[in-house]
Amino acid sequence: MALLWADGGCTGSLVEYGLTVLALVLAIVKRSDDMRGFVVLPKRRIVERFFAHLMRSRRLVRDFERSTSSAEAMVYWSATMLMTRRLARPRPSRA
Repeated sequence: MALLWADGGCTGSLVEYGLTVLALVLAIVKRSDDMRGFVVLPKRRIVERFFAHLMRSRRLVRDFERSTSSAEAMVYWSATMLMTRRLARPRPSRA
């Protein structure tokens, strides 16, 4: 990964930390001040959709894990299940 998208609340020293320590560019997706009500932010729906797919795994719905390593393993497991289901899905034939 070279580019990460983050919410407007992740500004400040996190941008410099990501660039210097992790060698990642952190792009902040901000909401415009003149918009009112619900507005779909660019790239935000991708992240929210991914979290929604992860939350389909019952174990990730609640925070049952005692350590961060087991929580990370459960995220990997859920993402692997999602990817394998997408790969196993039959593709429409091109006629």
